[in-house]
Amino acid sequence: MKNTRWWLIRHAPVPNPGNVIYGRSDPAADTGDSDALAALAARLPAQAVWVTSHLRRTRQTAAALRLPGSDMALVERALVERALAEQDFGRWEGLSHDAVAELHPEEARRFWSDPAAEAPPDGESFAAVMERVAGAVARLTDLYAGCDIVAVIHGGSIRAALALALDLTPQAALRLAVAPLSLSRIDHYGSDEGGSWSVAALNALGTFPGSGR
Repeated sequence: MKNTRWWLIRHAPVPNPGNVIYGRSDPAADTGDSDALAALAARLPAQAVWVTSHLRRTRQTAAALRLPGSDMALVERALVERALAEQDFGRWEGLSHDAVAELHPEEARRFWSDPAAEAPPDGESFAAVMERVAGAVARLTDLYAGCDIVAVIHGGSIRAALALALDLTPQAALRLAVAPLSLSRIDHYGSDEGGSWSVAALNALGTFPGSGR
């Protein structure tokens, strides 16, 4: 039986003084916390398949995780998997929550009544995020069976991967909080029947706003 381990890392924090929605847009991350990056890097396997989304903040974070003694070409050749990107908020990208409520009051009320199933205008629902992430995780797990996969991705896509492992509904998955520069891990145990999942870690090392750390 092959054990495939997914090391799920949320990208470094994104400076956001305007508190705007930036799901699928492409702001830069702040990778200046060298202590947090070093602590995270020390927990990762030296030989792994590296994966990021196509968004800059994940690529920056992967590049900042310099693993002593490892083959850094693995990071530089990280696979770019668009299906692991953050949720697309459509016409709400770049707007604050207050601006969304003012400019799109009916759509905002409908969305917040059921954020798992409803989609922003020209965007996608979290249920749709779960579907595309599950497809990508299944495909890459099959392709790299028995390997370690380090995925530097997003809060939404990590929630979706955890939901796959825990068999959560979209509504339940949205209750999971994922901190910047945190490490979660899901393990797949392959078998002829399709295998099974377990969760080995959740939010290891990450720090939430207001935690005092």
